[in-house]
Amino acid sequence: MIRQCRASDIQRMYFIINRAAEAYEGIIPADCYRQPYMPLAELVKEMARVTFYGWEADGEIVGIMGMEPVKDTTLIRHAYILPEHQRKGIASELLDRIMRLVKTPRLLVRTWADASWAIYFYQKHSFRLLPDKDRLLQKYWDIPQRQIETSVVLGIDTLTA
Repeated sequence: MIRQCRASDIQRMYFIINRAAEAYEGIIPADCYRQPYMPLAELVKEMARVTFYGWEADGEIVGIMGMEPVKDTTLIRHAYILPEHQRKGIASELLDRIMRLVKTPRLLVRTWADASWAIYFYQKHSFRLLPDKDRLLQKYWDIPQRQIETSVVLGIDTLTA
């Protein structure tokens, strides 16, 4: 079941993000990986501007995905599924829900260039790699230059999707 996350879910969301982000260790540049991957204070800030949806199984959230309208587009933010619940269609269901809620003409997602599984997931859902990723990252995200250098942006036109 998908539901919008609430402030009371923050500890569970924190756990999911940091547990699922362990997959990045040894994949993304070492200077970009840390534990916790997202400190609790950062998640609190993100919850103020990102609408998160969670997949609940047996009364507990096991995956999350957020959406953030920015200017003339919407960003997918913080898509994480607990490892033991991956490859069960949860991320696809969350993405489908977000795609139905988007009111902007474009939906973008940023991920690490070396996270091939994430890139494949979005491409499987009709997203395409965008060649102007540096410009897009500077326009829509507030991330360090090192993250810009090591990321890709995928997008989909929501009016035709």
